[in-house]
Amino acid sequence: MRRIIALVLSILIIIAAFTACVNDQNINSAKDNKKPLSPDSDQSATNANDRIGDNDLKKAALISPVYPQMAQYPDEMSFIDTKTGEFDDKGFKQVYDAWKADRNKQFAYKEKYSGDYYSYFASTSKTILADPNQKNPVYSPLSLYMALAMLAETTDGQSREQILNLLEAQDMTSLRTDAEAIWNSNYCQDGALNSVLANSFWLEQEYDYQTDAIEALSKYYYASAFQGEMGSQQYNEQLHAWINDNTGNLLSEQVNNIEFESDTILGLVSTVLFQAKWTDEFSENNTKKADFHGADHDVEIDFLNRSDSDTYYWTENFGAVKLSLESGGNMWFMLPDQGVEPLDIVNNDQFYQLLEDDTWKDQKFLTVNFSVPKFDVSADFNLNQSLQNLGIKDVFTLDKADFTPLLANDSDPAYLSTVKQGTRVAIDEEGVTAASFTAMMTCGAAMPPEEEIDFVLNRPFVFVINGISGLPLFVGIVNQLDS
Repeated sequence: MRRIIALVLSILIIIAAFTACVNDQNINSAKDNKKPLSPDSDQSATNANDRIGDNDLKKAALISPVYPQMAQYPDEMSFIDTKTGEFDDKGFKQVYDAWKADRNKQFAYKEKYSGDYYSYFASTSKTILADPNQKNPVYSPLSLYMALAMLAETTDGQSREQILNLLEAQDMTSLRTDAEAIWNSNYCQDGALNSVLANSFWLEQEYDYQTDAIEALSKYYYASAFQGEMGSQQYNEQLHAWINDNTGNLLSEQVNNIEFESDTILGLVSTVLFQAKWTDEFSENNTKKADFHGADHDVEIDFLNRSDSDTYYWTENFGAVKLSLESGGNMWFMLPDQGVEPLDIVNNDQFYQLLEDDTWKDQKFLTVNFSVPKFDVSADFNLNQSLQNLGIKDVFTLDKADFTPLLANDSDPAYLSTVKQGTRVAIDEEGVTAASFTAMMTCGAAMPPEEEIDFVLNRPFVFVINGISGLPLFVGIVNQLDS
């Protein structure tokens, strides 16, 4: 009897499925469109959270991870005496120091990372963003990394080795250390920044699993565990509720399309929710209508505008400006030179060198007249072919895939059948919300003028969102916008 092992990686959603052929047996459980962007806004009445309460979801959970507890950023207004108007410096400093200590503790995890995230980021971006089926390709390398790391825990042999090679990890010990470092250095819920990572795995109630693999997923990836009847409405609604809860309901329409089939035996899910304000917010008074010259057609749309002293970077085929985000992180905007396509930027090694190198030589501090369209873009990928092109091949082939660390019965063959990813990113005057191209120029980009430059993103461009760790969380190309 055929069964499916569904791997749901999420960026704000990645879904993957791998299929197993197993015999019927009883389990020895392993206990050992678009909606508004505000995550606080109500979604439609068909939201899974409206049907499945928090208590029901908690009852279904076998394992619930303990997330890092972080001191909250102090609210300055709460330290002002309403009668005297005096500010409590001592009280504020005490709370601020506690917040800073917890922040530094999370930052310190980055030092434990020994892999080459930028090499992984470059190889996956060049392959995934080239998908011709996406109008505005955008994805989260962070979510894909965490999902693939969990997949490695369930595989062995060449299946695992190919995953380790893509993730630039020497072995499972180093991968676990790296995954922990990346997860912790990017996780932050302190009242000043919302950077939330979550993982989970979903078990079929009538199947035997290797307890070591289940325990590893929980221990090293902060993963919640659930158990239920695959293919049932209740279990699918619990899945929807968990993803919606961990992505602020920003992807509820896409989530409703996710289902476990009746022959699924395992699901893996990874989500990322990132929300941050600009350090210097855009004034709504400066938001003006202008034309965006898209890949398909021109459209009049709202542009965010400001003029300020900033650093302008240039390379052989694009210019770039980086905007800081409050409480850490930043967002890069890369504008191709005339005659250069966005994919040319993504395929240019200087793109990745600039992101990694704070001392990039071709930069200049000057007045930047910055203009960028307000946008809300999303993409849904099928990553099967992309991952195979990146060297992860054996898990997709029934006679080669090795899932022995997961399957209690070694005779049960399994293979990865589908990998999909969905992501949404939007910016406005206040900040950025992320739930998780080909003419060539041989001449180099020109040096900017002495004192001032107009940086107007009124044609297809590339963006990158870096988290508080400094590592890229999201990358995408804005090719076409709608009014």
